[in-house]
Amino acid sequence: MHIACENDNIVLKDCDNFNIELTLDCGQSFRWVKNESGDWCGIAGGNYLRLRQDGNDVTLYNVTPEIYNGFWKAYFDLDRDYKSIIEKYDDESLKTACSEYPGIRILKQDEWEAICSFIISANNNIPRIKGIIERLCENFGTKTENGYTFPSAEVISKLQVEDLAVIRSGFRAKYIIDAAQKISNKEVDIEKVKTLPFDEAKNELLKIKGVGEKVAQCALLYGFGRIEAFPVDVWVKRIVEELYPDGLPQCIKGTEGIAQQYLFHWRRNKQ
Repeated sequence: MHIACENDNIVLKDCDNFNIELTLDCGQSFRWVKNESGDWCGIAGGNYLRLRQDGNDVTLYNVTPEIYNGFWKAYFDLDRDYKSIIEKYDDESLKTACSEYPGIRILKQDEWEAICSFIISANNNIPRIKGIIERLCENFGTKTENGYTFPSAEVISKLQVEDLAVIRSGFRAKYIIDAAQKISNKEVDIEKVKTLPFDEAKNELLKIKGVGEKVAQCALLYGFGRIEAFPVDVWVKRIVEELYPDGLPQCIKGTEGIAQQYLFHWRRNKQ
């Protein structure tokens, strides 16, 4: 990949193993929207971005090198060699998934946003998840020129469950408040979770009401960059039962989260 600065934009040229549509619309993040021009737009970490892909070139509009290097490069996991990882997958089903849906990357999202978003995702569908998160941001985030930021845990921790009625999250409201309070008072210490061994990190997140095994694994994968996480939803459960009744293939050891995302997207779209 070659990085160029063109007319106040960052252009990632010859960018292999990066498909922005698959990456932004495969169920790991809920705040990206494709506009009528085919550009993707969203706010992450308080930063607004519009980007588009033409072949293997990806353009990030109105992004300085400082913002790219300081935020977006890590957000899109662009320092990780996905080609080398995928080449090690010698399982036939996984090779098929990677070839049919190439270019999915694991987003490195804000830890609190990931925890909150996947609490909202429990027993929910993607359109409704997106609607709840949009209302959460509009009512409690900070307004910017291009939309609303995701509200901080500190802001949400000061609310009552009744205050969240406006976002129409149902039974999840009490879990959102509990998560915000425990993170704000460091009963669940995000900085500590970043460095703990995987099982200990997961157990920290399980202290939050409404965070079970799947939500904890999702938060660790999509928020903390723990690519050894392996979230299991209904689709992944079917994959494991159908293809791997004797256990996951050894070739994915250490990168289970990347393999999971390919298998999940492949199985969900397989007719």
